[in-house]
Amino acid sequence: MTITKFGQCCLLIEIEGRRVLTDPGRFSREQDNLTDLDLVLITHEHADHLHTESLEKIVKNNPEATIVTNSAVGVILSDVGLEHVVLEGEESAELAGLHIEAYDGKHVEIFEEVGQVQNTGYFIAGELFYPGDAYTDPEKTVPVLALPVSGPWCSSADALRYAIEVNPNKAFPVHDYVLNEEGMNLVHNMFKNVLTDRNIEFISLKNNETRVF
Repeated sequence: MTITKFGQCCLLIEIEGRRVLTDPGRFSREQDNLTDLDLVLITHEHADHLHTESLEKIVKNNPEATIVTNSAVGVILSDVGLEHVVLEGEESAELAGLHIEAYDGKHVEIFEEVGQVQNTGYFIAGELFYPGDAYTDPEKTVPVLALPVSGPWCSSADALRYAIEVNPNKAFPVHDYVLNEEGMNLVHNMFKNVLTDRNIEFISLKNNETRVF
């Protein structure tokens, strides 16, 4: 499995001969020119995860790609005329030849009810769990975890406890675009040190980098 990271949480995942994109948000534009996509997974409606103008360009360049999301995002997509498949709750489906499992989980609190929208994480082909902005434990073996490490709702302590609870074989950082280079290095190294002591391999992945998992 190969993963390329664009901006905040937009990931190009190449797995089992398929190309999957997650959360094309407003902090990146590299996704606008991608081709040969099979699936686009959208966890929730916040602008750093969903940018409809970008998504329209993606659909234009990938007319055969299937957009997969939850009901709340689906309302927004219907309003702009974008076809999609709803996969939420604890549903699963075979899509583009991949087994995709949905895991609804409460968006981590920003402040009281601010930003509390429906959030749906996705387990991709039994290899990668991407929770969106939630600390959802799929309660099964997780080979690779996309781990939120920064943001207005994300404390390092809570994120580390979440990773330790899920106990993946490997983890890599998402939701860190607003950090400058020094801040990103500091956060990534701290997560690496703590998780390595718990036998979890933490692989630093920065904007526009590609890694093999």
